[in-house]
Amino acid sequence: MKKIIFFLASFIPLISIFSEEGQAGGLPTEADYYRITTIPLPEGEVIEVSGIDILPDNQIAIASRRGDVFVGKNVWGDNPKPKWTLYARGLHEVLGISWKDGSLYATQRPEVTRITDRDGDGRADAFETVSDDWGINGDYHEYAFGTRHDKNGDIWVVLCLTGSAQADDKSPFRGWCMRVTEKGECIPTGYGIRSPGGIGFNHLGDVFYCDNQGLWNGSSSLKHLRPGGFQGNPVGNKYFALTDVLGPQPPEPVSGSRIETERKRLPDLIPPPVVIPHGKMGNSPAGIECDQTGGKFGPFENQLFISEQTHSKVNRIFLEKVNGYYQGAVFPFLEGFGSGNIVARFAPDGSMLTGGTNRGWGSRGKQPFSLQRVNWTGLVPFEVHEMRVKPDGFELTFTQPADKFTLADVSSYTMETYTYAYQKGYGSPEVDGTIPLITQAIPGENGKSVYLQVNGMVKGHVHEIKMDGVRRHDSQQPLLHQVAYYTLNEIPTP
Repeated sequence: MKKIIFFLASFIPLISIFSEEGQAGGLPTEADYYRITTIPLPEGEVIEVSGIDILPDNQIAIASRRGDVFVGKNVWGDNPKPKWTLYARGLHEVLGISWKDGSLYATQRPEVTRITDRDGDGRADAFETVSDDWGINGDYHEYAFGTRHDKNGDIWVVLCLTGSAQADDKSPFRGWCMRVTEKGECIPTGYGIRSPGGIGFNHLGDVFYCDNQGLWNGSSSLKHLRPGGFQGNPVGNKYFALTDVLGPQPPEPVSGSRIETERKRLPDLIPPPVVIPHGKMGNSPAGIECDQTGGKFGPFENQLFISEQTHSKVNRIFLEKVNGYYQGAVFPFLEGFGSGNIVARFAPDGSMLTGGTNRGWGSRGKQPFSLQRVNWTGLVPFEVHEMRVKPDGFELTFTQPADKFTLADVSSYTMETYTYAYQKGYGSPEVDGTIPLITQAIPGENGKSVYLQVNGMVKGHVHEIKMDGVRRHDSQQPLLHQVAYYTLNEIPTP
């Protein structure tokens, strides 16, 4: 009888937590914590949302791949009924907008343009070229993604290679990052880019972009645009002949090698801070947005959220700096969007606006385009919060206290490592796989962390960890997402 009473007492919190957060008494889902609301777009228009920014008076501006810009009011609330005004039409595939000092700056394929409504009628009437010091020739893949203004007033632009694979003489600086200043200077800032999908800042103002799997990119990655840095694809190195800003043309990497090997030969080569395993976490990472909402979006302040176009979802990234290089882990976050997400923007109320398209690329979301908003419900999901490397393992922290018995049980975890061939061919399978041994799991006193001692960490590899056995302290609920992928570029010294 005592056993029966104990069982019932243990089961009560399980019922209460699932009925509070779960659907129909089952395990909680992403939707219990983050709610997606669709925002109606202008009727009769094709708006493949590719740029979002916040304007005064609680308005938003959205740009379309088709070259249009609309300004909307009343986009907030559970049942938004926006009023849209056409701000500009006839631009060339806008992939980034930024509002500053009464003007909207648009990164188009051929240039960064300052657009202004001078007479105040709601429609732009002045279009000024800020800078156009790169080339285009009409190729489908000659994308140009631009940031909002950085703390110096600059816009950073990443340029896709012609055809995503070539450096055409008629299209200079393809595969480069250009920094456009307020004075209109266009400064070559980085090189080695293949096919970017988005660009943005972390909370410190450092610039990152997402590069897609392909030539010299075994898998898609989040990359750090450190000025003067080489991002890995040498096809555009020929444009060193057009500038001396970054010094002489560097030697090229050896095809079939590994990033970890080649960075010893090429001091400008910056290893990707986070490799996003192809197929497992998506196929086309895109826009980058940093949570600086002060807790309005939940427990992930200062972490990055990455739009994923093919899988129609958003992933989450935690970064740390080790021995001067960024590295970190990517986690699943939220799926089920209407189209292929390519841009995100946090709003003053703490919600995240997302926009997408499936033209030319395809997506799990079946809508041809979408504009949606994500709101935190106020419930805190049971998730890995951070994953940090230690000299002999990793420390995981959690958003909620975990059960210490499951934290301390090494069978709660499994780990494998792998990398990708660094080669001029298209992509790579996972190679050089290993199975590290988790020798000990040491819970923190409050149950919100665990120190995993690992024998067999491999520098340069993705460390994929599954945490199927970890349970929440008060409910025995599993983690909402039970997998993380940490890219180990550097190992700290003891």
